[in-house]
Amino acid sequence: MQALRVDHLSGDLSGVSLADIPTPARAPGEVLVRVRAASLNFPDLLMTRGDYQFKPQAPFTSGLEFAGEVIEADADSGFAPGDRVMGGNKTGAFAECASVPAGKLSPMPAGMDFPAAAALGAAYSTAFTGLVELGALQEGQWVLVHGASGGVGLAACDLARALGARVIATTGSLAKSERIAALTGADAVIEAAGRFREQVADLTGGALADIVFDPVGGDVFDESTRCVAFAGKLIVVGFTSGRIAEVSTNIPLIKGFSIIGLRAGEYARRLPERGRVIQRAIARLAESGAIAPAIDRTLPLSRWREAFGAMANRELVGKVVLVPGA
Repeated sequence: MQALRVDHLSGDLSGVSLADIPTPARAPGEVLVRVRAASLNFPDLLMTRGDYQFKPQAPFTSGLEFAGEVIEADADSGFAPGDRVMGGNKTGAFAECASVPAGKLSPMPAGMDFPAAAALGAAYSTAFTGLVELGALQEGQWVLVHGASGGVGLAACDLARALGARVIATTGSLAKSERIAALTGADAVIEAAGRFREQVADLTGGALADIVFDPVGGDVFDESTRCVAFAGKLIVVGFTSGRIAEVSTNIPLIKGFSIIGLRAGEYARRLPERGRVIQRAIARLAESGAIAPAIDRTLPLSRWREAFGAMANRELVGKVVLVPGA
């Protein structure tokens, strides 16, 4: 089968290429899936450089998540050949076939196509775990979402609005603001540059944000500490800015807010029952049409370099989905 392989780590994707490798042999407890679509996530890019917290040893097949059809499964796995499934693992999605533990898969929401299902899982699991599980989001609260042009940021905006929150989305480029607003229904889209606290204060009538959802870090995190309401929550999702911020503990003490670290995959691993509850909740919202992943473009796997480049250059508004065999 064809797969996107990382043969050695590099900062310029020189260690990444399409290769013909054997179809994976299914181990007991695993499900062999024909991959119909796989979505690109920022950790996929970081792993080609060795910059992500999970560091698979090269060579490995890239890709966190996919959607497809079951080829083969154990009789007691809950899956059968032909089932339409979504899920994935830390690697292996950017290939024509993938074999993953049954617990890493779930049925595709009814009425959803493969590209949308591939784009749903990681982004919405991260958003739901952060906003609902850890953030205890309530209807009517103000949510400030950074990195709103990315898959996770868009998912957080979409989910927050579906649950009745009021959303301020931020972007590093106001050229993307109209599309972000159209995709998410955000109450406002602002540029996350310099001192944006006063804009947040004006938009919220001085109340500031009950929840700040921050996949960006760096200067954006620094300014976000000034944007959190008393008893609010600042959720640390990632550091796409490239700088891991630091905070003096007197700031959350004086302002009375919480800083919460979010690793959705680890949360589900340590609390598997909660992970299943989250997946069921997301599926119900998707099936009802309350949420829908934003896809910037769908490309054949052979155009993987274009996909990775668009993510690295921050050209996207939404997810990139790669289609093996196309």
